Amino acid sequence: MEEKKIATALKFDYEKDNAPSVTAIGTGEDAEYIVAVAEEFEVPVYKDPPLAKALGQLEVGDLVPPELYTAVAEVFSILFIQ
Repeated sequence: MEEKKIATALKFDYEKDNAPSVTAIGTGEDAEYIVAVAEEFEVPVYKDPPLAKALGQLEVGDLVPPELYTAVAEVFSILFIQ
């Protein structure tokens, strides 16, 4: 059986925020919708199913926990530092 697609969205303003926060979490069709909206608004999308699954254990509004900082920072560096 194929595992359901999961998507998480993060927000981070390095001038204001102490850590990135979760702005959306979804599986299946909800995950597809999150990705479609991101693409529509030209928000970068990065596929990392294990990280999305780990972030999917959080609640919308939660800060990314310290144990995931490195993984999230690596994704941000790939998406935003070019």
